[in-house]
Amino acid sequence: MRVRTRVSIMAAGVAVCVLALLGVWFVAKQFGQQLRLPMASRTCTVQADGRVVLGADQMANAATIAAIGMQRQMPERAVVVALATAYQESHLRNIAHGDRDSLGLFQQRPSQGWGTREQIRDPRYAANKFYAALKKVRGWEKMRVTEAAQRVQRSAYPEAYQKWADESTVLTRALLGDATGAVACTVGPTPTMRGPAAATALVQNLALDWGLAGLTAPTDLTDFAVPATDNRNGWRYAHWLVSHADDHGVKRVRFGGLEWTAEHGTWARVQNGDAPTQVLAEVFAAT
Repeated sequence: MRVRTRVSIMAAGVAVCVLALLGVWFVAKQFGQQLRLPMASRTCTVQADGRVVLGADQMANAATIAAIGMQRQMPERAVVVALATAYQESHLRNIAHGDRDSLGLFQQRPSQGWGTREQIRDPRYAANKFYAALKKVRGWEKMRVTEAAQRVQRSAYPEAYQKWADESTVLTRALLGDATGAVACTVGPTPTMRGPAAATALVQNLALDWGLAGLTAPTDLTDFAVPATDNRNGWRYAHWLVSHADDHGVKRVRFGGLEWTAEHGTWARVQNGDAPTQVLAEVFAAT
C-alpha cells in the first residue's frame, strides 16, 4: 500500500512539473515578444530624452536598421517606424521562426515575395526591403507610427506597433547622432570576435551599413579611425561602434572628448588632442 502511495505521489509530481513547463511554453509563445524580461549581463542602455535597455544582439540590430535608413536617405521618421515594426515583430531579434513562414527582424515571408529565407535573415537586406516598401506607401510621413507600419506589414494586430513608438524614438535620436554619448553597452571579457578578424569585419560592416567608401582595416588594432564630416555623423558612427561592440570585439571608442570602454561599459570625459573630424576605435587583441 505504501509503495502504491509513493508511486501515486511521484506521478502527481511529474504531472505538475509537465503542466508547469507547458504553461511556461504557452506564455512564452503567445506573449514572449511583448514581455519585457530581465536582460542578460551583456546589455546596452540608451539615453536620449528617454531611456531604453536592450540586449547586445538587439542593440546591434537596431543600429543596423537605423544606419540602413540613413544610407537610403530616408527621413528620421522612417527609422522610428522601422524600429517600432521590428520591436513588435521580433523584439529586435533576428529569429528563425514565426507565424507560418515568417522569420527575421520584420517577420517577412518568403512566400509573399520578400526574398529567400537566407536573404530575410540578413538584417541589412531585411531593413532595405522594409524601407523600400514603406517608401511606396503614399503619405506615410503624416501617418501615426502604427498606421505606417501596418501599411507595410498587413498585421492582424494593426495597433500593436504604436506601443513601441516611444522606445523607437529614443533609439532613433541616439543612433542618428542627435544625442551625445547616448549608447553605452556592457561587453564581457570574451567578445565574439578578436584581433585582425574583428577589425576586418568591423570595417566591412560599418562600410556596408552606412555606405562609407574608402575604409580599410587597420594594421594597428588600437588605432582605427573613422572620418566624420561633423559632430552628428561622428556620434552616429561612435554609437554604431558601441552598439556592435559585443559581436565585433570593440574594446574602446573615442569621440568628442568622451571615451567608451568595454571594461567599464560607460562613457567618460577624457583630455586629449583627438581630431574632431574622426572617431577612434580599438578592438580586442587576439588571444
